Amino acid sequence: MNSSIRCVGIGLIGLAAALSLLPSARSRAKGAEAAPATAAKPAAAPAPKPAAEPAPAGPFRQLAPWVMISINPMRQLQETVSRHDVVEVLAANPKLDWAKDVPFRRDIWALQFKFKPLRFIWVDVPQPSGLMQRKLIRYLVYSVTNPGMVAHPEEQVDGTYKIVPVDKPIRFVPEFTLESLEPGDNRVYPDRVIPAAMGPIRMREDPHRTFYNSVEMVRQIAVGETVWGVATWEDVDPRIDRFAINVAGLTNAYDWVDEAGRYKPGDPLGTGRKLVSKTLRLYFWRLGDEYDEAESEIRFGIPGQVDYEWITPYKKVSTE
Repeated sequence: MNSSIRCVGIGLIGLAAALSLLPSARSRAKGAEAAPATAAKPAAAPAPKPAAEPAPAGPFRQLAPWVMISINPMRQLQETVSRHDVVEVLAANPKLDWAKDVPFRRDIWALQFKFKPLRFIWVDVPQPSGLMQRKLIRYLVYSVTNPGMVAHPEEQVDGTYKIVPVDKPIRFVPEFTLESLEPGDNRVYPDRVIPAAMGPIRMREDPHRTFYNSVEMVRQIAVGETVWGVATWEDVDPRIDRFAINVAGLTNAYDWVDEAGRYKPGDPLGTGRKLVSKTLRLYFWRLGDEYDEAESEIRFGIPGQVDYEWITPYKKVSTE
């Protein structure tokens, strides 16, 4: 019996100790009154992922005036209209005079294009095997600016048309190709997106500026806005000394030709029609041989030729 009383006593002592550790109801209520009510904060929406890695904040690198080469857009008023026969109608009835020499009018815009001469950089590029391969990357740093002044043909009371400048945003979809000009060599190298090269190029050119590749560059450009980009090429034959870089998308000027007699009644519309955009063509040549290539050997403009020209297959607008 003494052992039972001893056990009960020990239990009561433990219970009293436990109760002493618990806050009283009054203290709990007092603490609840003192504690301010806080509303649950809503979860923040995830920030949109930028198309290109943003550059750290800071002043842009100042360039000497002659570093960036500016290209004259060479806009021409006659680009706002072209005359063509409506071959789809004349194929059904050649006597319909209203379908002959029909004027087609449209707004024409052109972006201001500036660039640095072609440069080289060595980059470790991931391969399909999972390994890295060190490659010599050719790249072209450029900027495009929307100057506004879109040429808009506006009909007058007397039936004639007057070109009126209009400011509006321009959608830029660039396309770069590097074309060999060596005799018997018609190889064309399209611009390639090389993510591994963008970081080293930015660190070399300007760590505080954002440069876009040709996919990221596709965007609306507001009037007065300037955007910077980089076109990159890999695996270019080092034996190529003379080449041209073609830049499409700087203007919406275009030309087309219908092959005579190609369209027949019942054919899909546009059969035999070739539609080609006006394209900027930059000429380059390189000193030296295929060994130890260096960007210091690159020259803008080929001796005895123009430095650049605007081209379609049916007309040329040279700088001469």
